[in-house]
Amino acid sequence: MVHAVLVASPGIGHLIPMVELGKRLLTHHGFHVTIFVVTTDPSTTTSQLLHQTSNLNSLNIVLVPPLDVSHKLPPNTSLEARIGLTMILSLPFLRSKILSITHPPPSSLIVDIFGLAALPIARDLRMLTYVFFTTSAWFSAVTLFLPFMDRKMIDNHAQSHEPLFVPGCDPVRFQDTLESLLSPGGDMFEGYLKAAREIVTVDGILMNTWRDLEPVATRAVREHGSLGQFVYPVGPLVRTVEKKAEHAVLRWLDRQPRESVIYVSFGSGGTMSEGQMREVALGLELSQQRFVWVVRPPNDGASGWFFEVASGDGDDVALSGLPEGFAKRTESVGFVVPMWAPQAEILGHPATGGFVTHCGWNSVLESVMNEVPMVAWPLYAEQKMNAFMLSEKLRVAVRVAEEDGGVVRREQVAEVVRRVMVGEDGLGMRNKVKELKVSAEKALSVSGSSHASLSQITHNFQPLLQTP
Repeated sequence: MVHAVLVASPGIGHLIPMVELGKRLLTHHGFHVTIFVVTTDPSTTTSQLLHQTSNLNSLNIVLVPPLDVSHKLPPNTSLEARIGLTMILSLPFLRSKILSITHPPPSSLIVDIFGLAALPIARDLRMLTYVFFTTSAWFSAVTLFLPFMDRKMIDNHAQSHEPLFVPGCDPVRFQDTLESLLSPGGDMFEGYLKAAREIVTVDGILMNTWRDLEPVATRAVREHGSLGQFVYPVGPLVRTVEKKAEHAVLRWLDRQPRESVIYVSFGSGGTMSEGQMREVALGLELSQQRFVWVVRPPNDGASGWFFEVASGDGDDVALSGLPEGFAKRTESVGFVVPMWAPQAEILGHPATGGFVTHCGWNSVLESVMNEVPMVAWPLYAEQKMNAFMLSEKLRVAVRVAEEDGGVVRREQVAEVVRRVMVGEDGLGMRNKVKELKVSAEKALSVSGSSHASLSQITHNFQPLLQTP
């Protein structure tokens, strides 16, 4: 039997698709699966998700002892560097546990883009190595082609704001670019380049997308001479809801008309300044639409809660950032959830008709699979690229426009919410997203392209299985 070891780096956006990949390898392709979950605190959203995720009985899920790197790095260290150090510190535990697995011994290691430091362990043990991009094919293409890009072109992108040419794909506009590309030669860029060079040496690359969603980008990476035969679009892999969670927000949604509620959430770690939170609140009120809003304490960093405990301890602090009287004025049409909410269940609820999202790829796919059009409000990482794709290419979202001072005003918040919920644009987006869901289900079916990609990976193990 093939035994795949999967390593999920910190963050719900990394964990959910890795768990879903493990479930699919187990139930549809006969793999034995062990998933190592690297986390900063097992009592956070991570463990909440694991307790709610179905079909885990046959998956061996191992929580790596929580790691706190806050005292080891300067206060302004980037999110990517903090995740990277967390992963490095987990290596001794991972190696020890992988060595202890004997029945059957593991034959492959699958990591996400932040887990590359674990690849030498797999190579020492003669395991096949895979990288799982829990993001779009377009972002995957930027990463995979980075080692082959002309440095002058990258410099012109950063300094003269010229579009970044990506072979076979749409170019990346400067206003949608990655933070790592803003300072060629800087630590973030060099770290990204080093990671990209490492990724193209593995035995296979998995992407949480499907060919019909991103035909141009998937074709570009699959037809690249040195990469194509090793690239596998296997998505969309998102959490499915098989048992309704017990949560007050779901009981509230049960009482609302069909497709009448807009869900507002900026991801498991996304945050906003106090001034921006105020504008969101007043914009929702001005829109006169029913809403569910997941609120966290204000923070000037866009990913300020990524490493923080998402428990009830912060509930009062989160709610205290709302404008005075807001909760009372909107109590008949709105439901504010402090810190965390069961997103998959909310998006799958018949009352939900729109989603204000930070454009994290996991949230995007969950929205598509539940036929929910979006307001695209990117915050960090590759989310601006995702927002461009959703609004300009797929036409399933309306994008928030940046305003002077960096704060989106309440009038625009109200406008984009109403465009999705009651405007003609919303109807067109809703029809389009329904088409995408049909396409996604076809890709995952036994005769579909994503199922075939995972089946192809299974064939890669035959020489290993035949070795005495």
